Amino acid sequence: MPTAVTEIVKSLNQAESLFGLQRALSPDFFPEWQYDLPSLTPGEEAALDRIKTSYLYNSADGPLSESTINLLLVSPLLYLSGLCDPPFKLRGEVPVEIQVEDAGQVLSGRIDALVLHDRFWLVLTESKQAKLSFSMAIPQALTYMMGSPNQTDPLFGVVTNGDGFLFLKLVKQPQPIYALSDDFSLFRQSQNELYPVLKIFKRIGQLVSQP
Repeated sequence: MPTAVTEIVKSLNQAESLFGLQRALSPDFFPEWQYDLPSLTPGEEAALDRIKTSYLYNSADGPLSESTINLLLVSPLLYLSGLCDPPFKLRGEVPVEIQVEDAGQVLSGRIDALVLHDRFWLVLTESKQAKLSFSMAIPQALTYMMGSPNQTDPLFGVVTNGDGFLFLKLVKQPQPIYALSDDFSLFRQSQNELYPVLKIFKRIGQLVSQP
């Protein structure tokens, strides 16, 4: 009988122990979120400014649900980045089972969005859990990524609670290694952090769509 991912994997240490994951020490392991990012058009920047303003306005009265975060923030970003268009396939609430060979366990769960041949995962958490969401969402995202049938190509993921975004990269062979990007917060006043978020979405889309 499969065990729910959320019951087993509740911390990064648990995910690392379960799958033999190691965090990359070199910044060169995950350059995709920092370098060779596409530029944005003035129209895209204006759309991102409106998305941020709308999100902050609607979240000012209290925490938002996953569905509301999806409507206000995630869906517009996916459309702007082209991840809803060919050759991509967007699926919501995708059931996943992960075989943990050393532990003799089968873990099950549902990923909020799955884009393009199991190579790009999105984990969406409710903003009411903002203090804990990233610490729990990151190990869960890594667990789902470990369940991907793709064993050779780099896998990418993103976790968000609406208030912020964080990207992940995982390479399974010869040993599972992962790395994290910076945290992009919508509450940062100096700039609209959705600009780099959209650029990274586009960059990863370019990479995972390559044959």
